[in-house]
Amino acid sequence: MYRRLFGRSGLFILAAAPVLAATAAQAESERPHRLVIHVGGGTPSEMNVALSNIGATAEYYAGIGKTVAIELVANGPGYAMLRDDVSPVKARIAEIHKKYPFVVFSACQNSRRGVAKAEGKTVEQIVELPEATDVAAGVVRMIELQEQGWSYIRA
Repeated sequence: MYRRLFGRSGLFILAAAPVLAATAAQAESERPHRLVIHVGGGTPSEMNVALSNIGATAEYYAGIGKTVAIELVANGPGYAMLRDDVSPVKARIAEIHKKYPFVVFSACQNSRRGVAKAEGKTVEQIVELPEATDVAAGVVRMIELQEQGWSYIRA
């Protein structure tokens, strides 16, 4: 019956299907795990949820012998979490960075300029945590990461 429907190529397709499915499953399991966590809100609760998600994700993948790339992007009111003078989660960020040095904490420079203007300071007077990495625009950074296949979570 299949020979009539598909000819000889149909038999090849039927025989190759399990191999192709197994190859696809293997490729999926070997795909790198990459997570971007967005903190746009300024409450300590939102910041702590983001940090808890980082720890849980890193622990999970370590427990199954896999690696994961994690980047937290803080912008808008969430930018406060990466400020040295006002961060309510400063100690926790230092702890996470020490335990998981591969985690990147990206600080939106648009937000930094906005804070400086609102507080009547220069940008240089807005000091960031040593763990912070500057990105020009938090939203643009998240777009770029998602275009590269990163999974997006909003805290």
